Amino acid sequence: MSDKTIASLNSDLYYDILRRLDGASLASAACTCASFCSISKEEVLWENVCSSLWQSTNRDDVKSLIKSIGGFKKFYADCFPLLVNKEVPEFHCNSFVDYPDELTEAEYYGDIDEFENVSPSDFASIIDIRYKDETICSKVLWGIPNANGFNGWFSNCPFRIDLLAYSDRNDDDTGEVTLSETDGLPPVMSMERERKDGKLWQELRAGIQLSWIMVNRKLKQAANLSSLIPIGGQRHWPTDKDFLIRFGSVLPSKYILPWQVVECILLMKFRVIYGNGTGEVQTNLKLTELSMQLGDVEGAHVNGRNSLLILKESLGCPRSKNYSEVLESYHLFSKAQSELKEEKMRNESMLDRLCILSGITAFAIFCYYML
Repeated sequence: MSDKTIASLNSDLYYDILRRLDGASLASAACTCASFCSISKEEVLWENVCSSLWQSTNRDDVKSLIKSIGGFKKFYADCFPLLVNKEVPEFHCNSFVDYPDELTEAEYYGDIDEFENVSPSDFASIIDIRYKDETICSKVLWGIPNANGFNGWFSNCPFRIDLLAYSDRNDDDTGEVTLSETDGLPPVMSMERERKDGKLWQELRAGIQLSWIMVNRKLKQAANLSSLIPIGGQRHWPTDKDFLIRFGSVLPSKYILPWQVVECILLMKFRVIYGNGTGEVQTNLKLTELSMQLGDVEGAHVNGRNSLLILKESLGCPRSKNYSEVLESYHLFSKAQSELKEEKMRNESMLDRLCILSGITAFAIFCYYML
């Protein structure tokens, strides 16, 4: 057997080894030797990695999109780590943002020239929901829905994307998204029992994952705006049978809004539905909402114009594979938001007391002169 044949055999063997690895292991293997480093540059390996993580990347139109912005290796490097924002400002008493009495159009809406370079059609959303490592929903949105007239109502109204309100003929599954006991959900005999032990809620929060990748086709940038696993939620809201799960990230808004950061709010809502199966009543969960909004530290929703600018800037944010860093930036944002809310409540309470005191004083003066 010639040296050339042996080298070819080794190359095939190395390739067979590397194609079985996940993204992190493949990147590590590339650092071990020259042969692994050379083979790991093959795009097909990274295409397999992306396909195993995000089922949406199996679509031909998404494959073409990924290739147009730099390939699957770059796409994985951009979207597997989560966004981290370490510039969350600390809140201090009396540190409210001062708004000028009169704002120019450019100051109110952001940089007009900059906005003209951003179009809703520049963006694409690649969304995948997994439960216990199995994909239950994959969708792709091209552009920002209902933003054709973005110079009008879209610019000034609160930005919001309701994923389930839009269908794509290329989606593999356009039907309802449900989870059942066969997917690993615990049986729920009654909602009263669930309110006591919360087993269904605990299983849902522990097993559900959301990936919402935003792509800017013009700038050839992409980032995952989700926290991957839930960062909060509320069970039995707004009704006993509803479960609200919250994902998100902290995005920069410097030079766009008075506050330097905003929260990307990703809300997922499930409803408990009882169905019959094999002669028994089974517990099912139906996905009834999946939405995106941007909110500032004061709790106000960001309008469409500023949201596009923020999304554009956020795709260049630092990333981290360390989930504790992701949580730290989100906790800093939540802390600043809570402290600001408490300060506002204290100020409003003080104002109420002053109004009551002024009323009592005025009444006392009135009685004095009447007597």
